Amino acid sequence: MTVLPGILADIADIAGPEAALKIAQSHGGTRVDLPPQAKEGHWLTELLGFEAADKICRGLAVIDADDRRVGLQRCVIPRGAASLLKTARRKAAEALDAGKSVREAARISGLHERTIFRMKAEDDRQGRLF
Repeated sequence: MTVLPGILADIADIAGPEAALKIAQSHGGTRVDLPPQAKEGHWLTELLGFEAADKICRGLAVIDADDRRVGLQRCVIPRGAASLLKTARRKAAEALDAGKSVREAARISGLHERTIFRMKAEDDRQGRLF
């Protein structure tokens, strides 16, 4: 099991580790604002869909001194998890290149079998990217 750094661990608790890893991949290393509830057109809603984004926004919102729900401002998303995912994907690709099965590649990399199947499908359509 991978331990996610900082706010990514909170997001994983709220919406699952895949959502946290997607956020780390797309916005890791940058400052972001999160509203107290999801909004159409917000980067988080575009990335994860309204339901997951709303769950995260509401889960991370705080109540201020005036009893109002406020979102997070200028919160830094750690890069660590995105680097871990890249490493895991690279391990999976190496295992597949070595002739390992999807199941073996999943065990070696720590990724889900479905992720490995998606990687194989992307590779078949686009060719190897790394």
